Amino acid sequence: MSRSVSKLLPLAVLVGAVGLGGCASKSFVREQIAPVSQRVDALESRLQETDGTAKAALAEAQAASGQAQQNGQRLDQLNGRVDGVDQRLSVQERRVKRPRN
Repeated sequence: MSRSVSKLLPLAVLVGAVGLGGCASKSFVREQIAPVSQRVDALESRLQETDGTAKAALAEAQAASGQAQQNGQRLDQLNGRVDGVDQRLSVQERRVKRPRN
């Protein structure tokens, strides 16, 4: 054998061995992927549940915000009415406190 052929022979054997032995069967791949697939399915289910909970919480928070805004407006109206009553009471008190001549 020539020197170049003797150098290439081990490389050719290695490439051939890797090429022939590197294929995995479908069943082997399924066995290896099954646990990962199950975990992904479980995580997707939990994610959907969490998403539903978050959406429900957001809806409740928005409703509470709207109710708080309505309550604030009502409080402003009541404050105005109380101020009016307070002013009328002050006017009446001044009339009563005036001495009669």
